[in-house]
Amino acid sequence: MASHQNGDVSSHVPKKPKLSSFITDSEILSEFSHHDPSVARINNGSFGCCPASVISAQHHWQLKNLRQPDHFYVNHLKQGILNSRTIIKNLVNAEHLDEIAIVDNASTATTIVLQQTAWSFHEGRFQKGDVVVVLHYAYGAVKKSIEAYVARAGGKVIEVQLPFPVKSNDEIITEFRTALERGKSNGNRVRLAVIDHVTSMPSVVIPVKELVKICREEGVDQVFIDAAHAIGCIDVDMQEIGADFYTSNLHKWLFCPPSIAFLYTRRSLKCKDLHHPVVSHEYGKGLASESAWIGNRDYSSQLVVPTVLEFVNRFEGGIEGIKKRNHDAAFEMGEMLAAAWGTHLGSPKEMCASMVMVGLPACLGISSDSDAMKLRTHLRDAFGIEVPIYFRPPRDGEVGLLTGYARISHQVYNRIDDYSKFRDAVNQLVTNGFTCALLSA
Repeated sequence: MASHQNGDVSSHVPKKPKLSSFITDSEILSEFSHHDPSVARINNGSFGCCPASVISAQHHWQLKNLRQPDHFYVNHLKQGILNSRTIIKNLVNAEHLDEIAIVDNASTATTIVLQQTAWSFHEGRFQKGDVVVVLHYAYGAVKKSIEAYVARAGGKVIEVQLPFPVKSNDEIITEFRTALERGKSNGNRVRLAVIDHVTSMPSVVIPVKELVKICREEGVDQVFIDAAHAIGCIDVDMQEIGADFYTSNLHKWLFCPPSIAFLYTRRSLKCKDLHHPVVSHEYGKGLASESAWIGNRDYSSQLVVPTVLEFVNRFEGGIEGIKKRNHDAAFEMGEMLAAAWGTHLGSPKEMCASMVMVGLPACLGISSDSDAMKLRTHLRDAFGIEVPIYFRPPRDGEVGLLTGYARISHQVYNRIDDYSKFRDAVNQLVTNGFTCALLSA
């Protein structure tokens, strides 16, 4: 494969290395030696990670731009982004290259899709009261975007009330069908369904293929999959999933530096009128071209995808092997923690990604979102543990259920000691009679 440094990176997926050349534990440690060694970093889901070899490639692209910007723009930038788009197309099995655009993050992609929805309301293609359906556990920024673009334009928003803990896909499918029925109950049209592939908090893998199929059967105009955590974490196949729009960050689970995401837009007349919210010289030339140039800025994170592919193919099985090992290890560590604390996991293994929800001892007294945040801060400051905490409010009539869960992640740099440190910290808090009420002052 051609070097990433000459700007002529091959867009073909490189061959996986022979067994003798697979990355070693010491090489993995070196690739992530910039991580703070005092912190048990079991929160890859929030910000991802980037190996040293990719950081070096990014720095080279940055210097190439700064050394001679005109030459870089004319001779390297467009081809470099095209190479990255081609690799992403192959990774997610899109049918056409022009279906893949590179954007900053999933929030940008969400804005692009919802901007089109807002225009449809303003220009009379949608009627006031037409419906957008979204999961109750959708990411907070997505809900804010729906408020900003859909609700203000006259759309009605219906949330799918999902159970947690969750035992099966059937529970999710039932609630989704109920929400669609509510959306159509007054003769309104369901114009858009916004569905997570992996919810953030609580973290659950959603049966998106089944939900997209239901949307088609029920006449939902368009389906947008917010899959911020998906690529590099779970199986992602555009042709199998069949959504109109799909976005995922590459800086969470695919080792890219922040920030980079892709937005897939299925070839169809309904999906045609999409535009980047930052309008520049490429406006009207298609979303992929518009997104590839939004003014003078640092595009280096979008140019290192070939180097990232080289990195993941140093592992046995490439990205598929990494996904499986991360999934198995995350679930194993979740079971270990739940057994140590006498609690349970938030979902079965097949509904976990490389993130697992683990119940925390009830005696910690997690009774609000504020308690969850304070406990997270306390674990960071007092124990050197970085892990998100989720407050699950009790529903009417519920007694004795767990209200606090930790979302643990597993990535290639994690070791068993990271999870043992977390286990021991919680056990120490329990032994000391700690409750979140003690952090209220």
